[in-house]
Amino acid sequence: MTVRERVTQLVEVLPEVYPGAHCELDFANPLQLLIATILSAQCTDKRVNTVTPKLFARYPDAKAYARASQEVLETGIRSTGFFRNKAKSIRAAAAALEERHGGKVPDCMEALHALPGVGRKTANVVLGNAFGKDEGVVVDTHVARLSQRLRLTRQTEAEKIEADLMKIVPRKHWTMWSHWLIWHGRRRCFARRPDCRHCEILRLCPSGKIFIRTGEARPEESGDAASAP
Repeated sequence: MTVRERVTQLVEVLPEVYPGAHCELDFANPLQLLIATILSAQCTDKRVNTVTPKLFARYPDAKAYARASQEVLETGIRSTGFFRNKAKSIRAAAAALEERHGGKVPDCMEALHALPGVGRKTANVVLGNAFGKDEGVVVDTHVARLSQRLRLTRQTEAEKIEADLMKIVPRKHWTMWSHWLIWHGRRRCFARRPDCRHCEILRLCPSGKIFIRTGEARPEESGDAASAP
């Protein structure tokens, strides 16, 4: 089976396995998603979601973030880690939004990527989930790991992995592709000891049988495997 044939089957199977897959960062508008995504670097979505309700209430628009005290903002996001750099990025991005875009988050890759502290990954998250635009593929640690295990790329750098995926995954699936792989990575294809024996896409994964044979996969356990949400 060729890579493209496997991808064709994956985009049919994964939505059946994870029909509710979605961005797990809580947000109500593009600005909130931009801020939440900046905070999510080296941090879990769950942790970010515990911080953002108070943050969003205190800073309702880009002007509020741009005018925020560095020290106060750092205190509010401290638990997400790397809080000093994140606070600087948030304030700088907000100031740029005020100066260049009237306080509104732009809906194109070029303008988003030009904001301080906003890379392709963050821009893709915002474009795909706040604006419904498939401009690229979000490559986080889960997407990178699974893309390699599924033998869809040999690259290790995020932007090179993204480029490979954009060649083989139909554009209309780019945003959801990331969600499917992230959900599968969090619920089945773990970094250590993936649960290959219960994997819903084992037949489409060249690495699964190898993991089982070499003992790198999780051993069979008594009882039913936890079902994916």
